[in-house]
Amino acid sequence: MKKASSKRFIISLVVLILVILGITIPLPQYIEGPGEAFNLGKVVSIKNHPDDHKGQFLLTSVGIARARPFTYLYAKLAPHYSIESDDAVTSGQNETEYNKVQNFYMQSSIGEAIYTAYKHAHKQVTRKYRGIYVLNVSKKSKFKDALKVGDVVSKVDNHSFKTSNGFVNYVKKQKVGQKLTVQFIRNKRTHKITRKLIKIAKNRPGIGITLTDDVKVKTETPIKVNPGQVGGPSGGLMFSLQIYSQLTNQDLRHGNKVAGTGTINGDGYVGEIGGIDKKIITAKRAGAKVFLAPYVKPSKEILKLEPGHKTNYEVAKQTAKKYAPKMKVVPISTFSQAISYLKNN
Repeated sequence: MKKASSKRFIISLVVLILVILGITIPLPQYIEGPGEAFNLGKVVSIKNHPDDHKGQFLLTSVGIARARPFTYLYAKLAPHYSIESDDAVTSGQNETEYNKVQNFYMQSSIGEAIYTAYKHAHKQVTRKYRGIYVLNVSKKSKFKDALKVGDVVSKVDNHSFKTSNGFVNYVKKQKVGQKLTVQFIRNKRTHKITRKLIKIAKNRPGIGITLTDDVKVKTETPIKVNPGQVGGPSGGLMFSLQIYSQLTNQDLRHGNKVAGTGTINGDGYVGEIGGIDKKIITAKRAGAKVFLAPYVKPSKEILKLEPGHKTNYEVAKQTAKKYAPKMKVVPISTFSQAISYLKNN
């Protein structure tokens, strides 16, 4: 009896250890799957413009987590889940840099959404260009020990620009190996650094950074948007719709839960995003009746390079047909188109 008990104890202990290891050991991959759906009526607050209409605009997300042995196996077997490489998710950035970039994308997305909604609602809104936000610094860059993710470049060689295009065009006219002085802002303090330009794509000179515009939006009617811990740029369209419906007091939802995704820019164009198949499942679980999916017509060049290319809308419709047949998937290219559809349906 004692030997049998000892054997069972050892087996149980080994199983317990394997379970603990399977749950805790981090792997060099990430697991992506359906995330959460957020009621934007609880996220957006506009002074004297409450959301009094029934239904909800839902912001859908993709869940992402570091892979562990058990979750890796689960993702291999379960539909709607995928295994992504570390570089594919973080672009080689550490956790702090990655979170900083995702937060910037979210804040930028909210800014563009506010601008779009206020402009279409004929409310006072302005945009101020503050400089170039550094999203990544190449390991080959001569500035790599000076510039960091999150810095805002305000001038180069004492020249300021109204968009990042002006900055890029100026640098392109210089020569590889030529010195360039960059003025940047970090933690509200201004710094200057002079280094040599390196050779980047197509033998062009460059600093060796990934960048985007840093724009501040200001409104006459006060607004607060608190997205919590959600990051990334894909909520732009849905933020715009929530803000617009509150500003104009229009019932665009007609009592329904309306989900969707897509970036938005100041001109009201909707851009494609990643993981839309997973967001369809998120929307279904949240009880959405309608899903607004980005549609960007692929160019001939894209179709030539990728013959089997599918748009966000096509992937969303295909996923919904199989897993959420009662949910209506609507192709959306512009903010105005989304408004028009919701008003008439």
